[in-house]
Amino acid sequence: MRVSSGMIFDAGVAGINRQTAAALHLQQQVSSGRRILTPSDDPVSAARALEVTQASDMVAQFKQNQDYATSALAMEEGQLSSAGDVLARVRELTLQAGNTNLSATARKGIATELRSRFDELLGIANSTDGAGTHIFSGFMGSTEPFGGSVDNLIAGNEIVYQGDDGQRKMQVSPNRFIEVSDSGSEVFRRITNGNGYFSADYAAGNTGTGRINAGSVTNPAAWSAGPTRNVTVNFTDTAGVISFDLLDASGVSLLTASPAPAPLGVQRVYQAGQPIILKSQGAESAFDLGASISISGAPADGDSFSIAPATSQSVFATISKLIGALETPAGTPAANAQYSSEISFAIAGIDQASDNVLRVRARIGSRMNEIDSLASLNESLGVQYQQTLSGLQDLDYAKAITDLTRKLTDLQAAQQSYAKMSQLSLFNYL
Repeated sequence: MRVSSGMIFDAGVAGINRQTAAALHLQQQVSSGRRILTPSDDPVSAARALEVTQASDMVAQFKQNQDYATSALAMEEGQLSSAGDVLARVRELTLQAGNTNLSATARKGIATELRSRFDELLGIANSTDGAGTHIFSGFMGSTEPFGGSVDNLIAGNEIVYQGDDGQRKMQVSPNRFIEVSDSGSEVFRRITNGNGYFSADYAAGNTGTGRINAGSVTNPAAWSAGPTRNVTVNFTDTAGVISFDLLDASGVSLLTASPAPAPLGVQRVYQAGQPIILKSQGAESAFDLGASISISGAPADGDSFSIAPATSQSVFATISKLIGALETPAGTPAANAQYSSEISFAIAGIDQASDNVLRVRARIGSRMNEIDSLASLNESLGVQYQQTLSGLQDLDYAKAITDLTRKLTDLQAAQQSYAKMSQLSLFNYL
């Protein structure tokens, strides 16, 4: 093959360019600390590094979501803690109001503070986060959840809830969406009244001084299984002996299993303050509701009290009823007895509301603990991904510097050999 001077020059220049490009590539690797500068450097490792980078970015996004969820739950928990403090103070005031020796001025003073506490609790229920989103309005974050006032409730209206029952959620892991809010209906409105099983009440036309408490359930299984859970206690005064009959919802005497009233000899003798066991005794017809109530004072002939399965009542309605009782002028002994019963009902309702707030706070604490566990797992995953990326992308400096030194030597040799070869032209000998 004939070798021309042009061919020698072209081959020399091409060789120098190749060596220069290789040295430049090594220099860029050393300066960046990365082994893979382009996918062509290592297609398999480059594809794997892309997958790991995407997974690492997801972990970083979940970390941001976890921080947001923790912040939202902490803000809600703080508001509920304040609500618990308000309810504790309301309970203290209710116990003070239970003193039958209070003057009208003292009752009015307690009612005034209760109105302030009502407004404070309503403000907590309508609270917002830093972005202006209402915490307790469900999915309707831009809508103020509660509207109404004490006076509207005293007039017989219920508090207006304008949100919904939704719970906002945040994805905090690949397969876990955690609730970061609770609806105001669940926290403040959907509260079981009475003692949680049943609610007690007095007839509006009672004329005696009988007072009923919230009652209790001693056998929950019997209460749940009982076919009759609406009971009326009717009192009869015969020559100064007060007796009572127990009636079901259809007016049948539970003591005889026949239409009421039961004969006086069958009716139970009333003993003030002693529990009335809602269970058959002696020769009575067999029944067992697993519950009892206590009535104190002296019921008049024809007075009655009732119990019914518990329903839901908002904490705002409980407080407003208490305020209404306090602001009603003291009058007859019968009115005072009804007032005492209202105090008992209020204490039971406030206790139920406090327990409900504590239940919601417990759920929030459980979610926050779960987020902490997921955050720890995410942190471990992040470290693992970084180690994997380091193994795929990071440069072996000892090898790279050795290769760069060798390549610079190769480049220098190519340049010097080119200089020698370029002098082999015949023109150099003329």
